[in-house]
Amino acid sequence: MSIRGLKKKQPKTFKVRIITVDAEMEFSCEMKWKGKDLFDLVCRALGLRETWFFGLQYTIKGMCTWLKMDKKVLDQEMPKEDPISFHFLAKFYPEKVEEELLQEITQHLFFLQVKKQILDEEIYCSPEATVLLASYAVQAKYGDYDPNFHEPGFLAHDELLPKRVLRQYQLTAEMWEEKITAWYAEHRGIARDEAEMNYLKIAQDLEMYGVNYFPIAQNKNHTDLLLGVDAKGIHIYSINNRFSPNKSFEWSSIRNISCSEKELTIKPLDKKAEVFKFFSSQLKVNKLIFQLCIGNHDLFMRRRRVDSIEIQQMKAQAREEKARKKMENQRLAREKQLREEAERAKEELERRLFQLEDEARQANEALLRSQEAAELLAEKAQIAEEEAKLLAQNAAEAEQERQRLEITALKSKEEKRLMEQKMREAELIAVKLVKESDRRAKEAEHLKQDLHEAREAERKAKQKLLDITRLNYPHMAKYPQHSPSDSRDANFDKGSTKLDLKDIDLKRLSFEIEKERLDYLEKSRKFEDRLKELKSEIHALKLEEKQAGLYC
Repeated sequence: MSIRGLKKKQPKTFKVRIITVDAEMEFSCEMKWKGKDLFDLVCRALGLRETWFFGLQYTIKGMCTWLKMDKKVLDQEMPKEDPISFHFLAKFYPEKVEEELLQEITQHLFFLQVKKQILDEEIYCSPEATVLLASYAVQAKYGDYDPNFHEPGFLAHDELLPKRVLRQYQLTAEMWEEKITAWYAEHRGIARDEAEMNYLKIAQDLEMYGVNYFPIAQNKNHTDLLLGVDAKGIHIYSINNRFSPNKSFEWSSIRNISCSEKELTIKPLDKKAEVFKFFSSQLKVNKLIFQLCIGNHDLFMRRRRVDSIEIQQMKAQAREEKARKKMENQRLAREKQLREEAERAKEELERRLFQLEDEARQANEALLRSQEAAELLAEKAQIAEEEAKLLAQNAAEAEQERQRLEITALKSKEEKRLMEQKMREAELIAVKLVKESDRRAKEAEHLKQDLHEAREAERKAKQKLLDITRLNYPHMAKYPQHSPSDSRDANFDKGSTKLDLKDIDLKRLSFEIEKERLDYLEKSRKFEDRLKELKSEIHALKLEEKQAGLYC
């Protein structure tokens, strides 16, 4: 046998892409694999043991359908793509998440899917509940709230609220973040799995949680109702109301469900009750509804039976894991608390050390400032002492100057008094001189008048004498031998003597007047010189008084 024959023939494969809510994986599948083989491969890759909740969904001709576990993958109607894409999603939902979801991975996958359905508005949630759910989602992602680390704006890139809620309330992103953070801060100490479980416990009470809706009609002509399938039963809704069903059939009250082409029949356990029939638009939709009804009914019955050995083991492991995680969380919480206390103590010590260092630095600075102040004060004291000496010297000089100025002022006052007295005397002299000048002027005027009168009298006397001479001696020239010359001469000489005497008196008087006038002019000139000297002295005294005032 050849070596080539010994080699095992490699089976033919095809590629598939598995898309979970938060990841993607690719696998190579054998051509003969059934849907269960691929599904088990994905569950093993995820570490998932609670496989009965999940399935592989794909889209064909615009309709979402689930991969059948008992048929080959390639024998089912698949999209023409390479690799073939499947979404790994929860197909069935638990009635009570806290009791049925045992594995952390199962819980995490449900959390991610339900969160996406709420954000995509496939599940209606009130605005208040969305904020609370968002706070648990933030706790699951970021852990405990730390204001030093989670600064404003740290949720800016997280999608936490449905767009419907954001449109309904005109609040800014900062306001929404503040509301979410207020709840988030209250969840301190809650681990990630606990936060996700709290999220699911709130979500499972929402009216649209876990319900698959399909349009149906009670007759073949109109599609005017919605049929919903969930973990508790089948519900009939009006087309515009997905919250409150018009009619419900719990799994415990259903005896049989049958499917034939586009018709689906629900037979109640009570044989007297009315059988409910409805129609769907396509056979595939009817089959999908039928599959979901069978799967949910099986899980409903399974929950009410005794758990299998595998489930019991899983529950025991889950309890042990929860206990271990609880102890681990408590230990971590204690360590975290001790670490925080140690950090606070460290911060307190660092703060105290910084404070002491700051106090020491301030004390050193104060000491330096004190030394500088002491040196400065010493310099100031020396300067003050020198200034005191200088001031004392200046004071002495000022005192001397003051005494000198007082003496000068006294002298000035005395000189001023004397000068004023001299001025008064000069004024009196001037007044006297003016009076004397007036008197002398008047006397001179009288003398001039008397002189004029005397001269006029002299002229008249001479004229009269001449006239008398002419009258008495008319022939004196004609008869000179007979003239009594001696007597005429004697008489004429007598008259001439009288005239000469009078003329002499007039000359003397004129001389005296001229002399007095000259004396008066001389006195006036001396008096004017004396007045000028007095004015100069007074001006000099005034200048000295002004200078003395400036120095004072």
